[in-house]
Amino acid sequence: MSLATLTSRSPETAALMERAVKGRSLWDDARRRLFRNRGAVASMIILGVMVLLAVIGPLLVPYAYDEINKNDVWVGPLTNGHLLGADALGRDLLARLFTGLGVSLAIGAVATAVSLVIGVAWGAIAGYFGGVVDEVMMRIVDVLYSLPYIFFVIILMVTFGSNFILLFVAIGAVQWLTMARIVRGQTLSLKQKEFIEAARAIGLSRMAIISRHIVPNLLGPVVVYVTLTIPGVILAESFLSFLGLGVQPPMASLGTLINNGAQDMELAPWLLIFPSIFMVVTLMCFNFIGDGLRDAIDPKDRWQSLSCLCGRGPPAVRRRSACSCPSSRA
Repeated sequence: MSLATLTSRSPETAALMERAVKGRSLWDDARRRLFRNRGAVASMIILGVMVLLAVIGPLLVPYAYDEINKNDVWVGPLTNGHLLGADALGRDLLARLFTGLGVSLAIGAVATAVSLVIGVAWGAIAGYFGGVVDEVMMRIVDVLYSLPYIFFVIILMVTFGSNFILLFVAIGAVQWLTMARIVRGQTLSLKQKEFIEAARAIGLSRMAIISRHIVPNLLGPVVVYVTLTIPGVILAESFLSFLGLGVQPPMASLGTLINNGAQDMELAPWLLIFPSIFMVVTLMCFNFIGDGLRDAIDPKDRWQSLSCLCGRGPPAVRRRSACSCPSSRA
């Protein structure tokens, strides 16, 4: 069937064919699919609001997060100017929630960045060099994988002391293992591609190929895994803080707030309810965004969208897509 015949049928078909012929990059398709995912878009909006509250929220509350008010011990929400109530020392819960949310998000972002740098470098080098280098590097990863994750972090915290900076390093230092495996697998696939062969042919060094060609093409799966790693890091920090090994008083995090709320749950249940709500919403937002990015960047969906637009793509993909557009029924 000719292009003129299809475009003459209806304006809708003509528009679809024009888009298909013009073509779009993978990132254009990924962005379109991501913004069509209502759950991911709503999560991005909610998470953006929460980040904004973590940054400017403490400035809007009339109390400091560590300000003690003996007359406001365990006051309930909407009492004595405390919107969400106060804790056992009379400290405003809303101010501590904003501070704790910022601390937990910062720990999640920085620890994930540490794991990103180590994991991408380790996995890309192991996958591209191969041979003995790959065997030695991945056996090291296997040995570290055999150690209990939380136990390893607790050993680091007990050995070097509990401080804010070490918490970033301790969590990030054990989160890179899965990232390294993912990057290695993607690198093993990429290094057989034609553009890598062309880079070798023009005389680029191995490290230049890794930095200029391998790592940029790993961006898709790495971004997806990062968005799914941040909630895991936040949860790990909350668990350590719940055990008393994380953020130390008077500084607050979501984990310390939940720990304090659990101790006073019978007398002041709001001290547990509100931090738990913030924690659940934060984790769900990151998970929805990660799922949306994973679905958007999946190359198989690109073939399905193209086959829906103009009946192109592999026959198996066309059969699975069950397209209902006018051009595919013709």
